[in-house]
Amino acid sequence: MRLSAYIQSVLFLIPTAIALFGSAGTLALPAFWIYIALFALAFVVSIAILDPDLLRERMRPGGKRLPLALWAITIILFAHWIVAGLDVGRFHWSDTVPVWLQAAALIVIAATWVLTLWAMRVNRFFSSVARIQSDRGQYVITTGPYAFVRHPGYLAGFAMIIASGLALGSWLSVVVLLIPAVPGLIVRAVREDRMLQAELPGYRDYAARVRWRVLPGIW
Repeated sequence: MRLSAYIQSVLFLIPTAIALFGSAGTLALPAFWIYIALFALAFVVSIAILDPDLLRERMRPGGKRLPLALWAITIILFAHWIVAGLDVGRFHWSDTVPVWLQAAALIVIAATWVLTLWAMRVNRFFSSVARIQSDRGQYVITTGPYAFVRHPGYLAGFAMIIASGLALGSWLSVVVLLIPAVPGLIVRAVREDRMLQAELPGYRDYAARVRWRVLPGIW
């Protein structure tokens, strides 16, 4: 299973690099290299530390192929990367993100991976799709980041969406990702929380104790 996960990660990272550097037309973009290195490091660490059963669930949720919605997200990500490459490397439409803001965004991306890996480490039911995992004996997770928000993975997702284009240095690529991804993530978070409250024993009581879905003090 770990070997399959490594192969899948490589098959994701190579096209990502091609999308970024190919559209930019140059390899001399340090922020792009750091960005890809953060993804690669996160993939290596996750495969090394996570339960193999969770890796299997994330690659084939419920033993099935990934749904079309996740492929749509992948397409949006690649469009975002291509726009960033074209903007920063070739046409300079909006590549005026200050260096300090790029650096801060890269730090945020690193932090989102730390939060995501923490949540995955604590929650062996951190699937790539929203489903009740009766086949895996799912129960309510209340420790780690789940003691503060009910959906730390979505918190990491929102932060990643905002920070990604800034880290790459392209304001336009921020918009390309932000407009389709944020509404989709909000809808999924609401639907998943409702499903869990309706179908997962103990989740409604947990939701009464941990008030915030995603962002403490706000939502």
